[in-house]
Amino acid sequence: MSQPLLQINNLTVNFTTNGSITKALNNITITVNKGEIVAIVGESGSGKSVTSLSILQLIPSPPGVYASGEILLTVDDTTIDILKLPKQALTNVRGNKVAMIFQEPMSALNPVITCGNQVMEAILLHKNVTETEAKTQTISLFEKVQLPNPSDLFNRYPHQLSGGQKQRVMIAMAMSCEPDLLICDEPTTALDVTVQKNVLQLLKTLQQQTQMGIVFITHDLGVVAEIADKVVVLYKGNIVEENSVANIFTNPQNPYTKALLACRPILHKKGERLPVVSDFIGESKQVSSFKPQVSSLEPVTINYQPTTILSVKNLKVYFPAKKTFLGKVVDYTKAVDDVSFDVYNGETLGLVGESGCGKSTLGRAILRLIDATSGSITYKSEDLLKISNHKLQTLRKDMQIIFQDPYSSLNPRLKIGDAIAEPLLVHGIIKSSKQRKEKVIDLLEKVNLTADFYNRYPHEFSGGQRQRIVIARALALQPSFIVCDESVSALDVSVQAQVLNLLNDLKKEFGFTAIFISHDLSVVRYISDRIMVMNKGKIEEIGNAEQVYNNPISNYTKRLIASIPKGFSVSA
Repeated sequence: MSQPLLQINNLTVNFTTNGSITKALNNITITVNKGEIVAIVGESGSGKSVTSLSILQLIPSPPGVYASGEILLTVDDTTIDILKLPKQALTNVRGNKVAMIFQEPMSALNPVITCGNQVMEAILLHKNVTETEAKTQTISLFEKVQLPNPSDLFNRYPHQLSGGQKQRVMIAMAMSCEPDLLICDEPTTALDVTVQKNVLQLLKTLQQQTQMGIVFITHDLGVVAEIADKVVVLYKGNIVEENSVANIFTNPQNPYTKALLACRPILHKKGERLPVVSDFIGESKQVSSFKPQVSSLEPVTINYQPTTILSVKNLKVYFPAKKTFLGKVVDYTKAVDDVSFDVYNGETLGLVGESGCGKSTLGRAILRLIDATSGSITYKSEDLLKISNHKLQTLRKDMQIIFQDPYSSLNPRLKIGDAIAEPLLVHGIIKSSKQRKEKVIDLLEKVNLTADFYNRYPHEFSGGQRQRIVIARALALQPSFIVCDESVSALDVSVQAQVLNLLNDLKKEFGFTAIFISHDLSVVRYISDRIMVMNKGKIEEIGNAEQVYNNPISNYTKRLIASIPKGFSVSA
């Protein structure tokens, strides 16, 4: 029998913080064969990303320590222990023999180097090619991952791309040297469903052509069902179950695995409370009776008031795309192109569309975080494009946004307790520092974090935990209008369920209105009263959530829904 491509044997990884030791991985063993796709799933903080980073020795030390175990990689019929490699040998392995797609593309890409040059750098480092050949290969890779206008994007910087486009640049970079092993840490998190489907097909095709092994880390169990051969379930640094993807979905054995499967919004009707992990662990009766099965979707009565809280009329947001030598703009990118719609008091309007369609631009323009070219945005009888900056600052308390990228929206030098308390301090809501701290701790607990996290910095948290911190910060002022820009996209299904339940509970308690931007139509269908579909800056269709999801009118919407990973459907 041939040697496995990757063997992680009895690996234990500890983190030391303020004298206390946290065991991130506890004696785990994982095998990846050539041509095999192994998915690692589990909640945020379960050890998924620590596992992936360990394979390339990317855990910072201190505070991380490889306490025991070995990571064996078979390269050119030679087996090497990654943990014992000298620095230069490790450099030759990274990006060449083993490549990685990181979870947060904005923080993984260099902001001062163009996207094309960043991909070229990897090619020139590991391949014996000229700069011209490297550039040609880079543009070809951009085409493969379906980036629009690859030649133009070659010269753009990361901040000029949408979240999904940045993720595709990362995928192109990882593929550039045709590695033996590809580590994918949430590689499709920021991608819309159509691009996700194409990227998964691309990964599968490349894997079959080159017999590349893939370690695929994700919280999206629908994606797991689409791509994986084997599934490893992690819980608090321990492997609790390992089996083929078919067995995991049709006959899960561990209560935790059953809980992860039950949490998916696609299995539940709108407004139905989503189960969470605590509902399953320790409750054997519920666990033993659970069989994953897609619920039939029935029309749901909309319970919001038919009074308009926000009215957008003929809104245009254009960005200069081409200038003359003298600086005169001769062409524009029409991010939002003559859009009109109303948002009703107390409703949740779901906004969906492919990456680059204008979703996030529209959300930010509504809050005047970017300037509109023309049109009107009326919020509670105030035209936001005409009011003074002082009046706008007053309204800021009532209108909040949950950003897509939690890492870049948090100040890395501020403890998260201070970051959440900052809006309370700025607006003078709670003047006592003691009361502010109590309020922050209450918010942390509402998003399933503990008071112990108050004095930690953003880099000390997983991606999912950082997203929850950003949600807590947005809720601090108890706003009546919230724009949620991919607010649950980075969360694993169990935490996603908790946050969606939380948003539903808060809506019932405070009656706030929300625009919920997401590329995940199953989540949007679950949380929204109405769905608005955008394509190339324009509205394709808008209507009742169940009607749009089950009986779409537009061919574009039909294509989006057809691209959703459904996973396994199992009868009771």
